[in-house]
Amino acid sequence: MAHHDDSQNPKGSFRKFLEHLSGAGKAIGVLTSGGDAQGMNAAVRAVVRMGIYVGAKVYFIYEGYQGMVDGGSNIVEADWESVSSILQVGGTIIGSARCKDFRSREGRLKAAANLIQLGITNLCVIGGDGSLTGANIFRREWSGLLEELAKDGKIDKEAVQRHGHLNVVGMVGSIDNDFCGTDMTIGTDSALHRIMEVVDAIMTTAQSHQRTFVLEVMGRHCGYLALVSALACGADWVFLPESPPEEGWQEDMCIKLSENRARKKRLNIIIVAEGAIDTQNKPITSEQIKELVVTQLGYDTRVTILGHVQRGGTPSAFDRILASRMGVEAVVALLQATPETPACVVSLSGNQAVRLPLMECVQMTQDVQKAMDEGRFKEAVKLRGRSFESNLNTYKRLAMKLPDSQIPKTNCNVGVVNVGAPAAGMNAAVRAAVRVGISDGHKMFAVYDGFEGFAKGNIKEIGWADVGGWTGQGGSILGTKRTLPGKYLEDIAAQMRAHRINALLIIGGFEAYLGLLELSAAREKHEEFCVPMVMVPATVSNNVPGSDFSIGADTALNTITDTCDRIKQSASGTKRRVFIIETMGGFCGYLANMGALAAGADAAYIFEEPFDIRDLQSNVEHLTEKMKTTIQRGLVLRNESCSENYTTDFIYQLYSEEGRGVFDCRKNVLGHMQQGGAPSPFDRNFGTKISARAMQWISSKLKESLGKGKRFVSDDSICVLGISKRNLVFQPVAELKKETDFEHRIPKEQWWLKLRPLMKILAKYKASFEVSEAGQLEPVQHRGPEEPAAI
Repeated sequence: MAHHDDSQNPKGSFRKFLEHLSGAGKAIGVLTSGGDAQGMNAAVRAVVRMGIYVGAKVYFIYEGYQGMVDGGSNIVEADWESVSSILQVGGTIIGSARCKDFRSREGRLKAAANLIQLGITNLCVIGGDGSLTGANIFRREWSGLLEELAKDGKIDKEAVQRHGHLNVVGMVGSIDNDFCGTDMTIGTDSALHRIMEVVDAIMTTAQSHQRTFVLEVMGRHCGYLALVSALACGADWVFLPESPPEEGWQEDMCIKLSENRARKKRLNIIIVAEGAIDTQNKPITSEQIKELVVTQLGYDTRVTILGHVQRGGTPSAFDRILASRMGVEAVVALLQATPETPACVVSLSGNQAVRLPLMECVQMTQDVQKAMDEGRFKEAVKLRGRSFESNLNTYKRLAMKLPDSQIPKTNCNVGVVNVGAPAAGMNAAVRAAVRVGISDGHKMFAVYDGFEGFAKGNIKEIGWADVGGWTGQGGSILGTKRTLPGKYLEDIAAQMRAHRINALLIIGGFEAYLGLLELSAAREKHEEFCVPMVMVPATVSNNVPGSDFSIGADTALNTITDTCDRIKQSASGTKRRVFIIETMGGFCGYLANMGALAAGADAAYIFEEPFDIRDLQSNVEHLTEKMKTTIQRGLVLRNESCSENYTTDFIYQLYSEEGRGVFDCRKNVLGHMQQGGAPSPFDRNFGTKISARAMQWISSKLKESLGKGKRFVSDDSICVLGISKRNLVFQPVAELKKETDFEHRIPKEQWWLKLRPLMKILAKYKASFEVSEAGQLEPVQHRGPEEPAAI
């Protein structure tokens, strides 16, 4: 938080590191190129501020490569304040253009001369695969271009020596998520937000009129947006370039639509990627599909083409954090680069920042296109990566119900229960579990109102159609309670006996975890609990041991970020005002810390990093200094339980007193709105996929015991399913006990704490920053047996 906390920081590795890696005397140029994407500004901001932080000069290159070729006023040095207030702005403030000139050697020659004049030999390029390929060609030709410039007397020999090498680091900004090697590109999550807002709005009107809607989303060569939005809204049918429908799809689709209508579904949604094709590589257009539905079925059908709406609007919390992390990582990669290191892309794998060789990624991206052109569609899907393939398989399982006669019955009953506080995305998780369970041949039972409802026998069988339309609903439709099972063990055991429950899926937060521990301890006494049990983490606080993420946290983060954006606007209007905002999270600082990173806050007080009066003092001084600049507003986040005595009121009063005459203060407690609202695309998707995976685990456990009447007593039959680093893992609750701080209801180790220095650096504090694992390039393909955690 403060200046003095570094001396005792054991992780001061970045200090030593920064001395080797000083940016002094280095100049970095940053440009955005190709189609724009939300979050590009967050990346530009992070590059500029991290560059200045390490002592380098950073230059804006306006209008992409065109500005580099034209030079002059297109290349301008940036300072700290030039990137203020851009975090929440979509698009790119430094402009982007498609550039013909840069494709010719003459153009690149001009560009090199312009860069040399300012001593820029480090380029950070934010764009799609075309822009990154261009940067790599430029890098390869660099020394040749300089020699030619020297020969023509445009630069002197000494400049050739001094600037003999160009370093290039790329970040992928593209809403299509069409770049191989990266889990998520900057802008994808925000584009999904725009699509889901439209789908939610259309669903209400389609419901009223019993209409069919054909929605066309962007993605000329990549079906990611179409696939994920179909998964997230439970669309009836989806058309992708990578996975064309089989011959005779026209009839299959019409049968599917009429079946859904027969199941009392009042609307149909069909999602089409703009690049959708059939197996003969002929385009499938939205109009064609509409004609088909109208002539074959006579349904009232409308087409909506989303178009550039998808590129617009404010970046989501996910994209802001992704872009900020990548921007900082890019600067470090540039400082570490030597003439021998190949150009790299910084990217995210799971939740880890990684560096990948740029040209290998570009090559793989082009291989997908080639496979599609040549009709090798299975291969194209594989090349797109693990998460694309698993999204496609999950979509198929949840959208297409086989006729009952074709599903082999297991005679197993599986219960689903929600426990703890409501979290957006719980309903998507219940829907996925119910449908996967049914398609695996089980009977699914919904338990209403948590363990309390369980004890009272509020249990009903739930069918495929009962969970239709649940993905977009916030809160918990099954109802949820914080009550633990401990005092109802007899009753719950009796209900499990009465309904012959053979396995249990629990969706919830820390109470669900405690509940599992209690049920596990009660196995000796009650044999009814000797069945497979698995928990899927769902809580806005993101404090469940065994998982880096929990369902609902992303939605809450977006709520916090939106509110902070509005508050910042209000503060900028009044000038010289500081807002203190209290977030939820119990003792877990995840929301406060990540919210601060996404909203560009000046400080975040959390329980995990103790602070004292000197820290508060130094933050006030920091804000006083800030008020002398052109940025006359402040934003401070405080986690609700970060300190018993330094309450939100105390901090507000301290700031008001200390800031008297310089700035005034306001406070805002966000409260329960953080638990409500429609789930974000991330939470719908995460809830759907993780819950489907949990049901598969239950099915495989039940298969083992078929006919053996086996009792499950071992630790590995009662687990938490979570994301850890890059993989989905099942961890026995018995083993998680030692990783838990039960008093404060948080895991002892939390991955996001290593992002704290990032927030401080971007807010102009000195902080020690640990760089990505080893700063080494990774091979592009690691297709291990482990399960991908990509969402």
